[in-house]
Amino acid sequence: MKEMRRADRRLPDERAREILRDGEYGILCTCASNEPLGTPLSYVFDGEYIWIHGAREGLMRSNLSENPRVSFTVVGDTEILPDRYITLYESVIVKGVAELCSGDYVMEGLILITRKYCPVVEDGGRGFAERSLDRVSVYRIKVDEISGKGRLTR
Repeated sequence: MKEMRRADRRLPDERAREILRDGEYGILCTCASNEPLGTPLSYVFDGEYIWIHGAREGLMRSNLSENPRVSFTVVGDTEILPDRYITLYESVIVKGVAELCSGDYVMEGLILITRKYCPVVEDGGRGFAERSLDRVSVYRIKVDEISGKGRLTR
């Protein structure tokens, strides 16, 4: 990994993982045939993998089939201070490899995502996951590198 230009703004690994765990959405960055794509997605981070889901066909799936190396970005808290011309922020960038899931991993990923976004569902997301199995693709991204950065002081 290249050295962070503003190393003084590096977040501790534990905080970067918290932002990744608690984030509402992330941006998946793929590139294939020299065509970059940034896709905003719901996701869940289980401490080792980032789990995402998407359509069974389309540009994201096509890019991941051609080149599974990805970057995934989550922005945490932000606050614009217009009188100071600065923004307070926290963000995380992950590099890894996306793997198309099959078998039990598809159900596992869908249940994890459902539990994060719909925690009050009585069956723990199993019903929704079962109804979605034939409509979605599930990927898990192995976190190879994680880098958190922030400007937290006024």
